[in-house]
Amino acid sequence: MQDPHILATTLADLAVASLIEEVSLTPKPGLVDRIDQGSHDDLTFSMMLESANCLHNTFYNMAMAAYDKKPSQYLREKIGEIGREGEAQMFQVTNGVNTHKGAIWSLGLLTAAAAIQKEQSNDDALCFTAAEIAQYEDRFIPHQMTNGIKAVRKYGVHGAKAEAQLAFPHIRKYSLPVFKASLNQFNYEIAKFHSFLALMANLDDTCLLHRGGLEGLNFAKKYAFKVLKTGDLNELKTMNEKFKERNLSPGGSADLLAATIYLYKISQLVSSPENAYATVN
Repeated sequence: MQDPHILATTLADLAVASLIEEVSLTPKPGLVDRIDQGSHDDLTFSMMLESANCLHNTFYNMAMAAYDKKPSQYLREKIGEIGREGEAQMFQVTNGVNTHKGAIWSLGLLTAAAAIQKEQSNDDALCFTAAEIAQYEDRFIPHQMTNGIKAVRKYGVHGAKAEAQLAFPHIRKYSLPVFKASLNQFNYEIAKFHSFLALMANLDDTCLLHRGGLEGLNFAKKYAFKVLKTGDLNELKTMNEKFKERNLSPGGSADLLAATIYLYKISQLVSSPENAYATVN
């Protein structure tokens, strides 16, 4: 049986690396990257890096809590408690700006799932184990009306909670298959762009809905589908300018891109460990 500390440390390393790779992917329409802030006046690239790095202990603690356990009410609430501690640390680092709240949820659940499954897992097993955990309600979660929850109620779409409870269908059906297929023809960076566009073209992103309503969501979806279909990634720079004009930011797609990268890295642990640690220079 693998040492739990080693596994938890490895998973935390990969989770943080995935968050860093997501923000480092450039250019990303409406999002913070290496060249600009997208539609976010309150965020910077360096802030995103600091936020990602401060969450290492959060993911480590989630993995340790889940190691050799099964999905349960207790585990769900323990993950929630650790996640809220991570959010507090994030807000301290960012002076109150939300950088990775959604990512703590999605990558946190997948981290717990990976600790449960150990090295016996595949992508589907991790997603469905994460869903089992997410099915339990956290009785201790403070009442809050986030922008995502408002969008879910206003437009009747699935948000981050439902995405996890349904075993991350947009990752399983779109981003991960596109990512793997793209790797067979292109390099790692291009595969991430294709995966990101596949998410944006298909996800009812509550961040887009909050900022641009249905019109903004549909604009982003159609634009992403067009770029994915043509394969012209040079269009992303123009896309970024148009997103900024409309104050659009596909934050939900960004969170799921990080989760997609994370799942890929976990899959490499057994097949080729050196690739699991591959990251942006």
